[in-house]
Amino acid sequence: MDPEELEPRKPKPQLRNLDVLSIEELNDYIEEMRTEIRRVEEKIAAKKAHLNAAAGLFKSAE
Repeated sequence: MDPEELEPRKPKPQLRNLDVLSIEELNDYIEEMRTEIRRVEEKIAAKKAHLNAAAGLFKSAE
């Protein structure tokens, strides 16, 4: 079983209405999203490192 299957499913966030935003606000929104993407990528890397460390621990015990 994949560990992600154990995590509760979360509803997808509502999309923002982009029609009401100015160009400056759209650019700000893009930067916010890029910052969030970097944060998520860092979390993925940390979780992969943790899984790899655990896998290495169990492989050395065999």
